[in-house]
Amino acid sequence: MKIILDANVIIAAFAARGLCSAVFELCLDRFEIVLSEEILKETFTNLNRKIKLSAEQCEKIIYYLKGHVTVSDIDNVDKSACRDVNDLHVLGLAQCSQADYMVTGDQDLLDLIRHNNTKIVSLREFWQVVKNQCH
Repeated sequence: MKIILDANVIIAAFAARGLCSAVFELCLDRFEIVLSEEILKETFTNLNRKIKLSAEQCEKIIYYLKGHVTVSDIDNVDKSACRDVNDLHVLGLAQCSQADYMVTGDQDLLDLIRHNNTKIVSLREFWQVVKNQCH
């Protein structure tokens, strides 16, 4: 299964122990995580600015991610596809990679429910899906 993790999910996974880190570790172990260069840049920037990690620490995390995920190109997506034009790159990633799920906390994306064949779900919804598959 191909899973897109939004930048905020990745940032939270590295910032604290909890559901985000549990989902991140599970995805690393069982699924193919698909990210874009844009998500990696956003992750670096926010780990540095919001979480206050040093640039060196952020670089190590990005290096780690690049070694454990698939970095995909993105397709162009019509501006009418989402309320927030800043989210178009994530929809383009879903379209290009043909991911099964996008895990996000972004309400503009969650309201879409799906983009093409990619289901857009919250962290808790994805956790439930995975738990149900294991039983």
